[in-house]
Amino acid sequence: MAKVELKQPIVQEIAETVKDAKAVMLVQYLGLTVEQDTALRKELREAGITYKVFKNTLMNRAFQGTEFEALCKDLEGPNALAVSKDDATAPARLLAPYVKKYKTFNFVSGVVEGEYADAAKCTEVSMIPSREELLGRLFGSMQSPIANFARVIKQIAESDGEPAPAEAPAEEAAPAEA
Repeated sequence: MAKVELKQPIVQEIAETVKDAKAVMLVQYLGLTVEQDTALRKELREAGITYKVFKNTLMNRAFQGTEFEALCKDLEGPNALAVSKDDATAPARLLAPYVKKYKTFNFVSGVVEGEYADAAKCTEVSMIPSREELLGRLFGSMQSPIANFARVIKQIAESDGEPAPAEAPAEEAAPAEA
């Protein structure tokens, strides 16, 4: 069997991994111990992110002719691939603490929702909250005025529909008798 034939299934695996992905991040994974790498992989797996190390030449072949072709120019050195098919910011958000903590673990580049992102842009993407967090903030901001209105209506109902007594105007002071 020729070497090319042996490598073709791996190229297909990479192509299937990135197919329909919302975000693909390339990271330089040097300097992590086995324990640190295991913790990283576990955290990413629990978040539904595929994290694998492939040869750069095989990733290059898999990316050719796809929206991830822009990553080909960054395929130098030891790189790992983090792929999310659901949340566009999840890979960057989950990898960012490792980038900050370990000086030799770095963002290389990525493609987020079809747009190329260099290492600096990947860091910016990591600061964007998750979709669930953004929805929670939106609903919280929508709920606050409604809850305040409900409290006012409840207070009016509890006081038998009578408006709350306003402060009595201060009586004019009578001139002091001497």
